[in-house]
Amino acid sequence: MKPSRLMLLTAVALLAPMAPALSATAAPGDGVAPASDTRPQLTLGDPGFENGGTGWTFGAGTGVGTGNSHGGARFLYLDAGAGKSAELTLVAPRNGSYDFSAWVGSAGTGGTYTVRRNGETVGTVALPQRATYARYTVSRVELKAGDRLEISFGSGSGWVNADDLMVSPAAPADPKVTSSDPEVVEMFGWAKKKANSWVQLPGTTGPINVDEYQTGGTGTAPYAAGYWAGYANRSAYYSRDTTHQLAGAHILGLDAENKTMLRSYASSATAAHKYFPVWSVNFDAKTYLSIDYKSPDDFVREVPAVFELVEKAGQAYLWTGDRSYVDDPTLWDFYRHSTEEFIDLHNTAKPNGKVKVAEGTGNGIFAGAASYNEQDGDGLAEAGDGIAAQYQAYLAMATLARGKGDTTLARTYDRRAADLKAYFNDDWSGGGNGADLVRAYTTSGTPVTGWGKENSVFMPMKQIIGPGPRNDAYLDYIEAQELGPEGSTNIESTTYLPDMFFKNNRNDTAWTWMKKIYGQREVQHVNSSQGPNGDYPEVSFTLVSQTVEGLMGIAPDAANQRVTTQSRLPSGMKWLQAADVPIGRSTITVRHDGATKTRLTNNARSGAYRWEARFPGVHKKIKVNGVPQRVRTKTVDGVTYTYATPTVRAGATAVVQVAD
Repeated sequence: MKPSRLMLLTAVALLAPMAPALSATAAPGDGVAPASDTRPQLTLGDPGFENGGTGWTFGAGTGVGTGNSHGGARFLYLDAGAGKSAELTLVAPRNGSYDFSAWVGSAGTGGTYTVRRNGETVGTVALPQRATYARYTVSRVELKAGDRLEISFGSGSGWVNADDLMVSPAAPADPKVTSSDPEVVEMFGWAKKKANSWVQLPGTTGPINVDEYQTGGTGTAPYAAGYWAGYANRSAYYSRDTTHQLAGAHILGLDAENKTMLRSYASSATAAHKYFPVWSVNFDAKTYLSIDYKSPDDFVREVPAVFELVEKAGQAYLWTGDRSYVDDPTLWDFYRHSTEEFIDLHNTAKPNGKVKVAEGTGNGIFAGAASYNEQDGDGLAEAGDGIAAQYQAYLAMATLARGKGDTTLARTYDRRAADLKAYFNDDWSGGGNGADLVRAYTTSGTPVTGWGKENSVFMPMKQIIGPGPRNDAYLDYIEAQELGPEGSTNIESTTYLPDMFFKNNRNDTAWTWMKKIYGQREVQHVNSSQGPNGDYPEVSFTLVSQTVEGLMGIAPDAANQRVTTQSRLPSGMKWLQAADVPIGRSTITVRHDGATKTRLTNNARSGAYRWEARFPGVHKKIKVNGVPQRVRTKTVDGVTYTYATPTVRAGATAVVQVAD
């Protein structure tokens, strides 16, 4: 054994659930069986090798060692040289389709990570030469009760170390992307596979309160439906990451996980917490991660997260049409408290006239920070990301209120959103452009300009800046800063940039940033214990959503059987199709040919969709299924569109095309 020189101080071995289950009734791709299935679970009894590799068969030159673990204290090693292997064999007691992941480091080439079913290889990963740990996955392994499952590692020209095996239910949805551009196809395929590898298997038992300082945690608990959203060496998901990953998770069919995670935050936003939700929740979806939570007066909390949770609950409702988002009392109370009492309780430092702006304390994240930019947050009362997120939370509340049938309340929140946006543009943001635009205020009321990272990026991303030259100048300023020496150093902050540029119809720039992020997936993350950038969960989840919501411009309203599309294809991408995208209870398939022709198929067995096909600009002609239509235009967020609204019945396809 020749371990690498890097000693990683993480705890992920302890995070791998100890008893993953295979579905007894689910068809391939359907995930796990109902909780009523009482048959034994398929168990990886020693996923982190902390018990010496229980159940593993070790050949010559292999075993369990210490000194180069990815998490915990021990790991599997294979010495250099061909012909060495270690293998785990299990019998599946249930049917199901699953992903198998492992953290692996290799000093040479030729090593393998393989999954076999009844002696036949289902999938194998050819391990690259990478001495530091990275995560590899064999996806969609279909098993029937009684199948023999083999997980094995083979040696190569250098030593191989493996640790922290994990089993995830295969994604319930399997959207597919095809295009004239092979890079977007490759990117989406990588992203959906990587994202689903972070999904927890409900009902398994795992540790809680694990972090880089408390590697053993404080006990164990049954894990709920959820996925990793944050650092891989902590046994929890984070509110900021969760909100940014939610759309990508939906596109993979992870709606149960989204709702469980949102509801856990809603439950934590109590009067004792002054209606702040906690920052991180253990994978049991009940207990708060101890590194971030000390007491009701001493826990990490940041203003934008409160409002993003409301905004993203609204987004989940639009994608799914699930009435629990408007009928569940815990969720509804959270929305109302967040947009009412929370603001009243945190609105004392700076007067804002007739509108209310939620504030931080200026005393750090454990006292309540105004911004996601933690390096900039001390001393700030109000920040651009906070007020911009508040604006979107108001709009989401209007959507949710309409879903609940309360049109009066919806109009109230529409008015609040309009008033807040007007105040921001007329007063709060000052009179400057670019670097001189105000992006925060200190607790003494002093305006702050210049580069603020998240509190700069969120203002145009959340579209609180009015459309026009001022917004355009600020987008130019942000890009210049991000490309300069003061740009974001961590990949998770960079993942917001494609969203920001797509929201503002800068399609070429958004696509450039997507390619940049994807191109850095093998670069070591700034946190050495995290692995490469691609193993930070937010990267893969957001590339999924940026393909579907960004490039494809798909905007759902499932509850009202409506969907809007807009091609945001960049220059040089002739066509792009996203097939089997989940919306409501079924899926749609959308194809854009350039910026002038879109095809939509309603894959449902019943029910029709009212489709609004938008095309930027004023065009002289528009056809639906080859038939000329009256040209109609509308202006949305400062952009004029030509559009048509055909009804697409179940199983049918419609084509809309514009011309000049």
